[in-house]
Amino acid sequence: MPKYLTFNNNKLNIEFKVISSNDMAFLCELYRTTRWDEVMQAPWDDEQRCKFLQQQFEAQHKHYQSHYPHAEYLIIYKDKEAIGRIYVDRDNNSICLIDIALLPQFKNKGLGTKLLKKLLFEAQQTQKKVVLHVEKFNPAYQWYLKHGFMQIEDKGVHQYMEWYPSAGT
Repeated sequence: MPKYLTFNNNKLNIEFKVISSNDMAFLCELYRTTRWDEVMQAPWDDEQRCKFLQQQFEAQHKHYQSHYPHAEYLIIYKDKEAIGRIYVDRDNNSICLIDIALLPQFKNKGLGTKLLKKLLFEAQQTQKKVVLHVEKFNPAYQWYLKHGFMQIEDKGVHQYMEWYPSAGT
């Protein structure tokens, strides 16, 4: 059973479900909402933008599946409504936050912070570091810094970041 399917003290009515092929349309739409502002810069019409973003989503999905074959790929539900995704990969030394995304109407309400803190609590309990890649221009970059992540390596577009548990806890 995936670790994230247990959400203690669930006053938020949050549940998680492992993604399936039936979720691809929702996941593609979620991806579109996270990238729409960027593609508005391109001299395309909305149909071209949507097609491009669908191709990008499919490429990202294929990349994640091939590079993180043992990861948890979960849809986030609030009050039985799909509102986002969280992808997490674990090994003996670290927890990799592959991706976390919420629909626009659920952003900036503290839910992402609660999910991140849950992951950091797990990392503290297991004495594992948390690792991730984030685009430097993504507002989440500052959010991760605020939550104790350190930039370890500049990989061009992506920044590699780590968070370390306190010793002896």
